[in-house]
Amino acid sequence: MSRLEVAEGQFRIGGKPLRLMSGAMHYFRIVPEYWRDRLLKLKACGFNTVETYVAWNVHEPAEGQFHFTGMADVVRFVETAGELGLHVIVRPSPYICAEWEFGGLPAWLLGYPDIRLRCMDPVFLEKVDAYYDVLIPLLKPLLSTSGGPIIAVQIENEYGSYGNDQAYLDYLRRGLLARGVDVLMFTSDGPTDAMLQGGTLPDVLATVNFGSHPQEAFEKFREYRKTEPLVCMEFWNGWFDHWMKPHHTRPAEEVADVFERMLSAGASVNFYMFHGGTNFGFYNGANYGSAYEPTVTSYDYDAPLSESGDVTDKFVAIRKVLQQHGEIGDAVLPEPLPKRSYGTVRLTERAELFSSLAELSSPVERVCPEPMEKLGQSYGFIVYSTTVSGPRLGESLHLQEVHDRAVVFLDGAYAGTVERWDPKPLKLDIPAEGVRLDIVVENMGRINYGPRLKDFKGITEGVRLNNQFLFHWTIHPLPLDKLDGLSYRLYEADHVPAGPAFYRGSLEVEQPADTFVRLTGWTKGVVWVNGFNLGRYWERGPQKTLYLPAPLLRRGSNEIVVFELHGADKPEIALEDRPDLG
Repeated sequence: MSRLEVAEGQFRIGGKPLRLMSGAMHYFRIVPEYWRDRLLKLKACGFNTVETYVAWNVHEPAEGQFHFTGMADVVRFVETAGELGLHVIVRPSPYICAEWEFGGLPAWLLGYPDIRLRCMDPVFLEKVDAYYDVLIPLLKPLLSTSGGPIIAVQIENEYGSYGNDQAYLDYLRRGLLARGVDVLMFTSDGPTDAMLQGGTLPDVLATVNFGSHPQEAFEKFREYRKTEPLVCMEFWNGWFDHWMKPHHTRPAEEVADVFERMLSAGASVNFYMFHGGTNFGFYNGANYGSAYEPTVTSYDYDAPLSESGDVTDKFVAIRKVLQQHGEIGDAVLPEPLPKRSYGTVRLTERAELFSSLAELSSPVERVCPEPMEKLGQSYGFIVYSTTVSGPRLGESLHLQEVHDRAVVFLDGAYAGTVERWDPKPLKLDIPAEGVRLDIVVENMGRINYGPRLKDFKGITEGVRLNNQFLFHWTIHPLPLDKLDGLSYRLYEADHVPAGPAFYRGSLEVEQPADTFVRLTGWTKGVVWVNGFNLGRYWERGPQKTLYLPAPLLRRGSNEIVVFELHGADKPEIALEDRPDLG
């Protein structure tokens, strides 16, 4: 039995000093076939520990329905790390941030409209307890005290950035203890007075998160913790991207310099991220500063290991620093995984959304256009339909609090787009005979950080023509979470839909290899390969290609489906051997 201990201001395990040289990677952002490759590369860089969040919404997608297989097999990920001789830090907080949808909280929580998040709210705690009653028994055999690789567990994540409910933090701590977690526990927060006061517990190891100015950060930490080990639990060596904003990069030399200064101060460090991976499916999060900002599909993060697992200049610079400090082991760097260009694929089958709604969704009737959560829907799209009487000339259509992007149609003809970050009304003329009004709303990712976590999706308040609310709606939920068996009303190849439509084609593969999907000429939508949701694309960038890992392909025929919201000039895609993140 070996337990990570704190003694005389340093970590010790099995009686020997240990400096944590850790890198973050999230099993739920990496296909399982690549876990070993990514972990081997982390070890070959010189790290002795891997850190991962545990995403509640991945493991309990519907209340009471738990999922721990495939990309959700956290047990296998931890076991793989242990087999490679790595220590593991697990952060199973109910909330993880991570630029992940809703900060890892399951969307079904919002079906309880009065719930209060991340505090001593009895409804919230009841749901956390039910989740932990399933999760923690899976992790307990993997604790170092049980012979496993997990040496530390986080209680909550950057809680001081959100609240100051010390009773809530202690409730989580006691809940972990009661379920048998007997390894070192810790908190992590930004290095400010408010964050360190609100997010820490007096008898629990505290750590700090930052990307630069390590001396100042550790000085502030020392004002609160005089003798504890210095730990940067999140060294932000890169950053994530938002749609419509430039791609973030950070020079390798700058990162190496900050890292060197932390090591010289005697600190343990966890690189956030060492390998970012991908926000597959509808799991990207969003931020809200002055406006709503959705995160792109790639979570490359400009990390030492790229989205597709390639060594970068940052990797080389970090390894050099570790060599100088004598932290390098004898792990061998695996060979790069092959990349391949498969050329152009024409998507010859097409199906219009509106003519396929009956096959895709069961409609519900409501007086008001209710948000997704009130209909039991978590992700994807939702279609609101009603009829409007006429004549009405020069009227303004207001979508009151639309979350997040709505494409509007009158009798099937495109009338405009309304976006949450720029909610301008649409000018409409309604003819004397009236029209059918259809509004296709996309959930572009729930807010994952800050005070606006309670982020309902769809039309969250109402629809008005001028000041007159429109009532009596037919609503079609479109989670698009099960493409297998979808019934399309397919059209001939020469029929090009003008509005939202599904496009389908086939890719023939002799030897599967990593590739990147480019959608030049397309506007906005989602791509599936063999039923797996690769994520969103958008011509506004910065991301221009979607990563397609080889394990998602098979020898022979591979089905590709694109759901395009606006129409494509030329319904074909290209599969290339390198990414384009902007």
